[in-house]
Amino acid sequence: MTRALEAEHRRTLWWRTAGPEDAASPAPAPPDGSRVDVAVVGGGFLGLTAALHLARRGRRVAVLEAERVGSGASGVNAGFVVPNFAKADPAAVVKRLGRTRGETLLRMVGMGGTRVFETVRENAIACDAEETGWLHVAHSPAALEVLRVRAEAWRSLGRPVRLLEREEARALSGARLCAGALLDESGGMLNPLAYARGLAGVALGAGAMIAEGTRIDAVEREGADWRLRHAGGSLLAARVLLCTNAFRTGVARRLADAVVPLQVYQAATAPLSAEEARRLAPGRHPAADTRANLFTYRLDAENRLISGGMSMLPVGAHARMGRMISRRLADELRLPAVPPLEHVWTGRAAMVPDFLPHVFEFGPGFLGGIGCNGRGIALTAMLGEALADASCGVPLAELPVPSGPARPLPFAPLARIAPSFAIAQARWQDRRIGREA
Repeated sequence: MTRALEAEHRRTLWWRTAGPEDAASPAPAPPDGSRVDVAVVGGGFLGLTAALHLARRGRRVAVLEAERVGSGASGVNAGFVVPNFAKADPAAVVKRLGRTRGETLLRMVGMGGTRVFETVRENAIACDAEETGWLHVAHSPAALEVLRVRAEAWRSLGRPVRLLEREEARALSGARLCAGALLDESGGMLNPLAYARGLAGVALGAGAMIAEGTRIDAVEREGADWRLRHAGGSLLAARVLLCTNAFRTGVARRLADAVVPLQVYQAATAPLSAEEARRLAPGRHPAADTRANLFTYRLDAENRLISGGMSMLPVGAHARMGRMISRRLADELRLPAVPPLEHVWTGRAAMVPDFLPHVFEFGPGFLGGIGCNGRGIALTAMLGEALADASCGVPLAELPVPSGPARPLPFAPLARIAPSFAIAQARWQDRRIGREA
């Protein structure tokens, strides 16, 4: 791992609490000139999940990770397991994709939390997993009506989702602004780095190869195969899966050009008292609200509060964002004092313009998966299986996920700075809401 990346990981709560790294025991890169059925570029949730499904189907699969397992977004997120879309409503998905395909995608996404916790239980992955449900808190009566329609749509698809009116929601949430909430009982939380390492161990046990410190710089067509080149040599693969999220080094840039990168900061407080933890989350539900300037919070296994946010300016952002997150926790949860922080860290998420997952095609048998849009833990559990299906011959048109050629975003430099303007607007709205509350 590069010094800068390792330094950032050491800032995280997860680095200290995920346990030893030797559970996964990845190997060096395959010998120069080796051939596999499927090469998976990227050792995060998505790549590891795809590799696990492929190995269980008897494919010879190699995961090629530029740094270490979980060194990207998979190891630095907040650990929320949320089985729905960050922005897209079920009705909007059906309108865009049609009823049959739209509802197929919705059912796939809705199963994400269940699949994560099944994987954890069946493989005894030690990652502080808590299947307590996920709480989406309405900050206003108008927002509650939006959640009411959304809850009914998910419930009609057979998902364990229900709407909580104001008093019931306030009994489960310590949020200052709470007009009601949507509760998805299949959601929850976990230690994401421990989960990533656990997935790696399970994939290795199923027969997958995992090589760390192997950055793929180029992928080139060679006859019926693809040649993947790295600093130590190359290998051949019949099929390639690019699972690199928003990274822009080496071949990963081909996927990153299609997304808007978001630099997200997370902070963890010192542990709360048991009494205070029960007041804020008596059912231990991780929660997020409906404001544009999103407020989130959860407890870890030792009752630390974890929350996050985005910065408009990168200079000095760690200290500034830590102070902002800490103050916001105190304000939004009506804490008696601003809580001291133990950890502040950052990572990069990827957003796509339509907020839906996608499978991009870079050539025959060369695919990339992306589009979790802040729902990476639950969604990758399902998107990884879809990528494995495609690598085993399922036509792209039959996948539950939108697919097609990869197209770089137009005006990409402007797209990359757009989040700063969105953050400014969201904070202005947040201040206005605060004055009206």
